[in-house]
Amino acid sequence: MSMIRLETTFAGLQLKTPIIVGSSGLTDSVSKIKQLAANGAGAVVLKSLFEEQILEDIRETHSQNSMDAPELDEYVRNYTKQNSIAKYLKLIKDAKAAVDIPVIASINCIDANEWTNFANQIEDAGADALELNIALLASDMQRTSEEIEQNYFKIIDAVSKTVELPLIIKLGQYSASLANLIQRIAWTEKVAGLVLFNRFYSPDFDIETGKPLSTNVLSTPDEFGTSLRWVTIMAPQVEVPIVASTGIHDSAAVIKQLWVGAQAVQMVSALYKKGPDYLTEVLDGLKDWMKRHNFESVDQFRGKLHYTKSYDATVFERLQFLKYFSDNKNI
Repeated sequence: MSMIRLETTFAGLQLKTPIIVGSSGLTDSVSKIKQLAANGAGAVVLKSLFEEQILEDIRETHSQNSMDAPELDEYVRNYTKQNSIAKYLKLIKDAKAAVDIPVIASINCIDANEWTNFANQIEDAGADALELNIALLASDMQRTSEEIEQNYFKIIDAVSKTVELPLIIKLGQYSASLANLIQRIAWTEKVAGLVLFNRFYSPDFDIETGKPLSTNVLSTPDEFGTSLRWVTIMAPQVEVPIVASTGIHDSAAVIKQLWVGAQAVQMVSALYKKGPDYLTEVLDGLKDWMKRHNFESVDQFRGKLHYTKSYDATVFERLQFLKYFSDNKNI
């Protein structure tokens, strides 16, 4: 058998392997990115530039200076904005010079605010693509789901007018009609790729002090099923390529996502827990499975599970445990 080939493409980018390291503290420095590339990462998504962080920096600086020198407000606002992204632009440039894999910039946003004006600077800095990590929580009782989800299209429209970079949309799973939303985003023809799903901050609090805390910062393998369900359902139905994200902790999870149609996967939490060299172990597991099943390339098996005689796609649309529990006498 000839050599196993792990190359794939996503959002028009050539990837050496189908594992993308997602936006996180793992990708916030050139030294970390070099380690990931050396261990087989197909691409990296830089740690997100947060819209709300930029705007908060502006508000804080504005508040501190407005009483002493109000005439400097506009200057301070502009300086703060530029200073907030200057480090990010430098990271893009330095990472591109250091590694030979795609470097994808990331913005965590909630609307089409003034941050969209920075997108062209990200393009000029040399990023290979731009991932828009759009976080929409339907907690406003005065707005319909359609009104909330319209923000996706406002953001996509605003950014696509500013840059020619491939745009990747990382969605959350909260939607009254998720399949329809994914399809409509694909129909804009302004998006080069989708990531399912964004993993949101989980709140908690200390029962002694009442102070807010975060919980479940890292994903677990148990969370894998949600993205698997939606990749299975959507990959054969939309023309935009899909990357699976959340709960992907080993080679078996990578294989499953690719087999049902994912173009690639994003991995973060497993690398936090086991280090960047764990990438090599995961890729070795993928290659070993491909060898045992006589696959020479990822393209030979990607999405093919849909077409096996034993495969019933309707199991991924099942929401109730009825059959499982009725068959299991121990539960």
